[in-house]
Amino acid sequence: MINYPTKKTVSKKEKKVSVKNRGMRFEKLIDEANAFYLSMDKAVIHKKPTPIQTVQVDYPSRSKAKIKEAYYKTPSTTDYNGVYQGRYLDFDVKETRSRTSFPLKNIHEHQIEHLQRIEAHGGYAFLLIHLAAVDTTYLMPYSELRPFLKRSKTGRKSMTLDEIMETGYAIKEGYRPRIDYLKAVDAWFGTMKNG
Repeated sequence: MINYPTKKTVSKKEKKVSVKNRGMRFEKLIDEANAFYLSMDKAVIHKKPTPIQTVQVDYPSRSKAKIKEAYYKTPSTTDYNGVYQGRYLDFDVKETRSRTSFPLKNIHEHQIEHLQRIEAHGGYAFLLIHLAAVDTTYLMPYSELRPFLKRSKTGRKSMTLDEIMETGYAIKEGYRPRIDYLKAVDAWFGTMKNG
């Protein structure tokens, strides 16, 4: 291993990622894809800001203001929204380390209600699900997710990898952008009767 002067050597213990931040790497890839789409004038899709209420701010100087205490005003809905080919897209990104399934408890009730409303009003609602253990990503339309959510009320509380592969749209990893999820959106649009 080469140690560069500006790099800190990280031990295996330090590499452990907390559960709350496990999707951040995946979200960063989606942010990079969205920046690429915008630069190529292909789509306008942005990450939604999380609504917070600031309680205490430290002002050592105007340019160095630091939030010391804040809390979430309301639960956020989904991570991203925007426009592609004249269609409104609204979606959330989820990640799991499971090799065999995606736990539906990872989707909060307020997010389900939001996706349902988007679809009811003619928008395109979906999830981008990254299965980190097998390094695969799928686009799961809300319309395809709905039966699994219904099943989870009385039965299995997750979607198997086979179910995800059968009902979702695989996203092949590329170079630029690395997660070109709009190709999966195109495939999904191509299966719709009224496109």
